[in-house]
Amino acid sequence: MSTDTAPAGAPTVKQSPGEAFARAFAADPRHAEVTFDYTITEAHEPTKDRPRLTVRNLLKVRPADDVARFWTESRPSEEERKAVRDSDVRREAAFRFGMAEAGVHPIRAWVQIPDGLADDPAALATFLDYRLLVRLATAENLALTNHLLDHPEIARLPYETDYVAGVLAACDEVEQSGATPHAMIINPNDYYHWLVGRNGLLADLATGNGMKICRNRWISPGSALVGDISVAARLLDGRRSVIRVAEPPPGTFARPGVAVCAEVWEGVAVHLPTLFFLVTRRRKPDNTAGE
Repeated sequence: MSTDTAPAGAPTVKQSPGEAFARAFAADPRHAEVTFDYTITEAHEPTKDRPRLTVRNLLKVRPADDVARFWTESRPSEEERKAVRDSDVRREAAFRFGMAEAGVHPIRAWVQIPDGLADDPAALATFLDYRLLVRLATAENLALTNHLLDHPEIARLPYETDYVAGVLAACDEVEQSGATPHAMIINPNDYYHWLVGRNGLLADLATGNGMKICRNRWISPGSALVGDISVAARLLDGRRSVIRVAEPPPGTFARPGVAVCAEVWEGVAVHLPTLFFLVTRRRKPDNTAGE
């Protein structure tokens, strides 16, 4: 096992994660393992010539070794809201202060090394940097999106038929809570169907309002998570990673082969669930009962 260290304060290293592992694999193909003292998805740059925001890009980072305790603000009960002066015009005045905790957890991705590729260490390194890290970034996107979507205090904001109206209503709800709708996470289907080419709406959101838009498959079509994300939550970053030869779980691959696993440790601390709104399509009542 070897360790790869990033220069202090810099996520980009002289040797890529793929290059570090290819060197270890050449020395010991059966037990190759490289640990990193930084999160290797930070070094994921195959798409820098066609930038696309990930959930990681929306969040400020807080280093965390295991479990982190942090302050929170949550929505009050109706009785508490009425007890606070001016809460009708300043919702945040009645928010309830508290503490919470969250931890970092492993996020994993896998590839198989094609037969003959390991004979060319440079080609193996490129394969790992472009395919294993891409899969790891995808797994990271899924995990971070689910961390946010699963938070029990994030409000649901149903809409009837107009997705854009629902998104803009969520932006207004964030503003009415004393914050700025900084970012949203949406499904690619909605990005291309509702935002691209719609009378400059995308430019109005992104350029005029500074809205960051992350499109990923992990939020359902017809939904959008809108919020002051950089203020409301933090990425808990374990600052450690590993790439290793390992036995994959059943169902990972259809065929046998040499499998390589990449792993990072991350979590999310949601300080202000009050500044998130999940836009969802309102379900029509089922009128078939009894027919």
